[in-house]
Amino acid sequence: MKKRIFDIIQIGYKGDLPSRIFDIFISVVIILNILAMTLSTFRTLEPAESVFVMIEVVTVGIFCIEYVLRIWTADLLYPDKGPVMSRLRFLFSYDGVIDMLTILPFYFLSGMIVFRMLRVVRIFRLFKINSQLDSFNIITSVLREKRNQIISSVFIILILMLASSIGMYSAEHNAQPEQFENAFSGIWWSISTLMTVGYGDIYPITVVGKIMAIFTAFLGVGVVAIPTGIISAGFVEQYQKNLHSDKKYRDVSNIGEILADDDSGFPGQKVADINRSYGMRVLVLIRGELTIVAAENVTVNSGDILVVETERIKKKGRKN
Repeated sequence: MKKRIFDIIQIGYKGDLPSRIFDIFISVVIILNILAMTLSTFRTLEPAESVFVMIEVVTVGIFCIEYVLRIWTADLLYPDKGPVMSRLRFLFSYDGVIDMLTILPFYFLSGMIVFRMLRVVRIFRLFKINSQLDSFNIITSVLREKRNQIISSVFIILILMLASSIGMYSAEHNAQPEQFENAFSGIWWSISTLMTVGYGDIYPITVVGKIMAIFTAFLGVGVVAIPTGIISAGFVEQYQKNLHSDKKYRDVSNIGEILADDDSGFPGQKVADINRSYGMRVLVLIRGELTIVAAENVTVNSGDILVVETERIKKKGRKN
């Protein structure tokens, strides 16, 4: 029974119908829980607050049962560890921590709604969005491969942000001592300007400050474009890799060898001429201890051994 429960609650076990039904059921429960939590914040729906509370209690109860079952079957998830270590491994694993953080706020941290929103992560985990061949993994791969360039661009942003903050303080401190009190008080303005947000709660009023704001705004467009271009290029490279990795190459089931002697007439000819004249496909040339790729412009020497596809020779009636 324990093994059967483990197979059912194991995420993404597509070969078992009850397991798939369980995944869908948990997904529906998560959606209901988040929906009830969200709707309970509307004043117009206060008469239905008892319904929302009931949904919260039932769904959290289901989460608790699932959490206990996962702890119980953790020794099957980590068979190389003992009963105690396997359960500790699950409790401190990514899935175990997420499951715990989605349950605890209901009992102890009811005001910390951010932990409740972690239930959405459970939906991602259910449908294996973080599996090996999915879009989320491509995103993490791109960020990992381009991390040096991204870190460099972020460093440039920090330098520009600090420089614009100090420059704006120098230009606006006398005119707006409350808004630009010190060198770091303009960081909020520099962030909103460099990131092209521009909230307008802090703005320059002097001529020098306005000129600096214009240059900062123009720099902000380029600053935002740098990491965006790096990540976009990374996505293109990853797409090209996946495109070429999916390319299918035809296997050669039958091959044969032909000695390029004077009787064969092959010496002195190029591979492209041999393929075209004799209707064959030369794969490689063996020249002494060398193995040469049969490019079309390679010239065959006397004594070379031609490794060819035998099926094409048989079609021409030529013996190998």
